[in-house]
Amino acid sequence: MTTTGNNLDRVLVLEMVRVTEAAAVAAAKLIGRGDEKAADAAAVEAMRAAFNDLYMDGTVVIGEGERDEAPMLYIGEKVGGAPGKGPKIDIALDPLEGTTITAKAGPNALAVLAIAEEGCLLNAPDVYMDKLAVGPGYSPDIVNFDKSVRENVEAVAREKGCAASDIIVCVLDRPRHEALIAELRAIGCGVALIPDGDVAGVIATTNPETNIDIYMGSGGAPEGVLAAAALRCVGGQFKGRLIFRNDAERARARKWGIEDLDRIYDLGDLAKGDVIFAATGVTDGSLLRGVKHRRGGILTTESVVMRASSGTVRWVKGEHRIG
Repeated sequence: MTTTGNNLDRVLVLEMVRVTEAAAVAAAKLIGRGDEKAADAAAVEAMRAAFNDLYMDGTVVIGEGERDEAPMLYIGEKVGGAPGKGPKIDIALDPLEGTTITAKAGPNALAVLAIAEEGCLLNAPDVYMDKLAVGPGYSPDIVNFDKSVRENVEAVAREKGCAASDIIVCVLDRPRHEALIAELRAIGCGVALIPDGDVAGVIATTNPETNIDIYMGSGGAPEGVLAAAALRCVGGQFKGRLIFRNDAERARARKWGIEDLDRIYDLGDLAKGDVIFAATGVTDGSLLRGVKHRRGGILTTESVVMRASSGTVRWVKGEHRIG
């Protein structure tokens, strides 16, 4: 398996689905069991094993934290079955996006990853990121941090051809967003509150069936890179700005090579070049159906895999015979 020019080998597209499927199936065994750590650990181990079956020289650049904090799929960990021989691939991953969701059997838990050639994914520190996202079809910079919340909403509404009060904004349901939610409701917007899983929330802006027009609010910076990778493949716009609460977080950012702490990141800053994004549903959600147990020892999965260079989006339904 080789890379051609600046593109990833097309074989990797479906291989990435196998990786997210493995993680989702493992995590699904712990849906509703109330044990977040066990669900995450199962997904991590299954994802690592699937990676190590592939002919590639992979490096985790967005993972479960730094090595001392997360001994499983940590930032800098090498994966793949051909170290020093296979194509050099950078990987952003979240083996279980929505650990709490899974433990409580809630919606929108996913196994997620993105891959790109070496150096093409931002090494985002594990801090918060302020995020703005819209789907495809809008003028460049339709949303921006230079605009107020109202100005962003009204700009999208004008181009969509509707009133600002008809816009629906997705926001993580967190105390830190109380002022944002109040401002949106004062405008008259619909606010779709999600308990967790902001990668799915950002991607929802690209799917007209979700009715979500804009994603706003802060969430994890690593999840921002994953969401940006997906938008690079299907279109849309994303703005990100890192949030630092203390000197320790600023030092962490500098450790990963980030010097301009006030920088506003666009899609191409977070995920550039050819990018492959894959996700498999763990629990049912707006993007994907979750893992289902059927009679006869069969598990079914639903996944999506996207590629930036071709703009291709594939929806993959799998049957897995167990036992």
